[in-house]
Amino acid sequence: MEQFFEFVANNILLVSVWVVLFGLFILSETKKGGKTLSPQQAIMRMNKEEAVILDIRDKADYKKGHILNAINLPYASLEGKISEIESHKDKPVIVVCKMGQTSNAAGAILRKNGFTDVTRLSGGMAEWTSLNLPVE
Repeated sequence: MEQFFEFVANNILLVSVWVVLFGLFILSETKKGGKTLSPQQAIMRMNKEEAVILDIRDKADYKKGHILNAINLPYASLEGKISEIESHKDKPVIVVCKMGQTSNAAGAILRKNGFTDVTRLSGGMAEWTSLNLPVE
């Protein structure tokens, strides 16, 4: 650990550039998939704006329990089956995955295909169920 601090002190410019680039990379990746919503914010968007829930988990997880009226398109086949949800381009889309990590990449795919109002559920279905919110 002592060598680490010595390295940082001796290469402050190099370390600073690396930290800034890493931060910009993280910022860029999170913006691609849309901003995140808490489960409460997602509920408000579903009720007020008729947001569409896109569940990108595999079919087995979807059948175990999903958000009411969610559309299931597994992430593995999302790009090939995006035409199945073309009719929802004009509505807000909330992407839901298992833990909230895969939804970023799925959101980027949706944006690339012309969906403009894409957001992600923070924490995914794990957070939704931990808050005892309804599933069907």
